[in-house]
Amino acid sequence: MPGSGWTRIAISATTLILLLPVVTIAAAGGILGGQASACAAQPQPSAQAVATIPANYLALYQLAGREYGIPWEILAGIAEVESDNGQSNAPGVHSGANAAGAAGPMQFGIGGAAGDTWGGPPVHPASLRTGGYGIDGDHDGMVDVYDPGDAIPSAAAYLRANGAPGDIQAALFAYNHSWAYVTLVLGWAARYAAAGPAVPAVGGPGCELAVLGAPPGGVAGKVIAYAEAQLGKPYLFGATGPAAFDCSGLTMMAYRAAGIFIPRTSQQQWQFGTRVPAAQVQPGDLVFFAGADGTLTAPGHVGVVIGHGLMIDAPAPGLTVRVESYLNFPGLAGFTQPVIPS
Repeated sequence: MPGSGWTRIAISATTLILLLPVVTIAAAGGILGGQASACAAQPQPSAQAVATIPANYLALYQLAGREYGIPWEILAGIAEVESDNGQSNAPGVHSGANAAGAAGPMQFGIGGAAGDTWGGPPVHPASLRTGGYGIDGDHDGMVDVYDPGDAIPSAAAYLRANGAPGDIQAALFAYNHSWAYVTLVLGWAARYAAAGPAVPAVGGPGCELAVLGAPPGGVAGKVIAYAEAQLGKPYLFGATGPAAFDCSGLTMMAYRAAGIFIPRTSQQQWQFGTRVPAAQVQPGDLVFFAGADGTLTAPGHVGVVIGHGLMIDAPAPGLTVRVESYLNFPGLAGFTQPVIPS
């Protein structure tokens, strides 16, 4: 659990080292002697992973792995040790907290000896800025430590903030200050990653440009190049740059960089553009979602399509401008191409 001593399984580091050899996962799995690349390919799940990890958890590990550049099997290894991949009924996994003050399937600290690494109440509106690592990963407007859709990407964000993917072992030690814990998590990660062809990496601000290649030419290329240059900058409601953005502020300024002036808000941008069928979407188009403050007919969220089912957007308070899948983003309303002067 982040920021606390490991209490779930009591076993000495010496015993663990005897049971589990020092783990080196193949480069395809994203770890090599504790070193990893943000662009490392994600491995396929092993038969054991498919048989024992709930399908929704496995999908969330893989999605968070792509988005944060963290080997998904490391997230699965953490959850196995902490909560049997969410299947444990131990105190704190589904409600309340354990004796150390940790909660949820990834066992974030919400108080007590564990500290408050989650940030704020265990379940709180995404609009509440807490300074913790809890994020609204499933974009439902709530930050819920018991919801794997929030807890798993939050764990990925925590690992990234503490050295991953460059030094997975150090990040795991920061997650739980025990080398025995690190060894056990790596052991489970090795079991969960299958040998063989890996899934190409498509997420994480450290590698999306390498995966997607150079942006297209013309207006679309200028729009995408501007949006890419803002990756990692914080979300701020009402902001239009250069230090921070909200979703429609980012898209407006990206088009302005290409010499195209579009309206300010997502609702106005939805009405301004020419609707594009999903089968005809091109890089540089805009993609809209109902969002926390909108509807399918008056969307509250917007991003810039960059191809391969991905977009660049400024998601929500507490998050930064990032690349993420629009295919997995809830409340998809549709796509537009802003009117381009002839």
